[in-house]
Amino acid sequence: MPSTTTELPLLSRNGEPAPPVRIVHLGLGAFHRSHQAWFTAHASDAAQWGIASFTGRRPDAALALAPQEGLFTLVERSADGDRFEVVGSIAEAVDGADTARLEDLLAAADTAVVTLTVTEKVYDDGGPDAPLGRLVRGLAARRAAGGGPIAVVSCDNLAGNGEVARSSVVGIAEDLDPGLGGWVRENVSFVGTSVDRITPRTTPDDVAEVAERCGYRDASPVVTEPFASWILSGDFPAGRPAWEDAGAQFVPDIQPFENRKLWLLNGAHTLLAYSGQLRGHETVAEALADPVCSSAMEEFWDEAARHLTLPELKVPAYRAALLERFANPRIAHYLAQIAQDGSVKLRLRGVPVLRAERADGRSGLGAARMIAAWIDWLADAAEISDPLLGAIREALGRPGRDRAEALIRLVDADLAADAAIVDLVHGLLGFAAR
Repeated sequence: MPSTTTELPLLSRNGEPAPPVRIVHLGLGAFHRSHQAWFTAHASDAAQWGIASFTGRRPDAALALAPQEGLFTLVERSADGDRFEVVGSIAEAVDGADTARLEDLLAAADTAVVTLTVTEKVYDDGGPDAPLGRLVRGLAARRAAGGGPIAVVSCDNLAGNGEVARSSVVGIAEDLDPGLGGWVRENVSFVGTSVDRITPRTTPDDVAEVAERCGYRDASPVVTEPFASWILSGDFPAGRPAWEDAGAQFVPDIQPFENRKLWLLNGAHTLLAYSGQLRGHETVAEALADPVCSSAMEEFWDEAARHLTLPELKVPAYRAALLERFANPRIAHYLAQIAQDGSVKLRLRGVPVLRAERADGRSGLGAARMIAAWIDWLADAAEISDPLLGAIREALGRPGRDRAEALIRLVDADLAADAAIVDLVHGLLGFAAR
């Protein structure tokens, strides 16, 4: 970092007001800022739609952004160079533990939308201090204040994420108060989405580059690729920003688009994460350049594409675009980061393709290879981050085929009960080392 960095001014609004809060976001992190905050900033009515973004388990992101009045630099990194943009749609960056502020904002009639990036595993956590528990308490405050209808928009990598959010939120609300559960059913719209923008972790070098190139201090810039996609399906009873101005699409049925993204992008990432690390690679670009990894990915893509049949999905063009995005040499998307929570991710990214292929009388070899790569990686990994870590460690203590069966059961019990699938996966173990 340049020696003059500490003398540079801190990124600020210079007296200009932030947009009024009409959106509440749960899960303040890099992806939220590169995606929902960016789309909101690029809406034609952005001046009317400020976001209050709340952190999840840790306050760090809010502590970094609050002194900057919610502002941050978005660095679009392409093979040709970097483009810098100050994004101003976050009006407040708030510690998620500040439930009083969350409840105040959700009770306000002007608040029209809640967006979520809370990760897949959070939807199973109904505890009162978990993000969805906090959301339900905020909705209770809205009901008490007569705040009116509101939309909840899940931006997590789940099939049917809108319905998953509905089921989780309604269930928590009914456990708290049956009357609240009924109010949520009548007054809260749950919007399904497919989100897509590769956003690696920011490094100290990125922070230093922003200071040098932009002439101000930003403690928390975000680095991302030029590509951005947001596809939404559902109602916004209290209104929404004109996100379509930034390229968002609104469709009547989200599921085919969700599947395209979950299988082709996220599925490929998962397969590359495990096979690539087994072959000594650190990033997606490195793994893609390895013929063993790329051929396994292409085989899985061929299987998935057989079940993505709507013409508007434009699967060949989507695959070609993914190859270009994955190969971007200046986006260091680390495989170790993608590899986290594999037991959850495989259920969404590999299992549906394997089931569909088997139902059509084919082997599902490409999807099975993804599970095999995960099992090999678990046996080799120095550190594993997964919500089922205890059960994974117990399964890893078993020998041979029993180990494969036990680990498959953690992903999908029905697959583990099918001896032919267990045999297929077990026979593929070690493929990345061949």
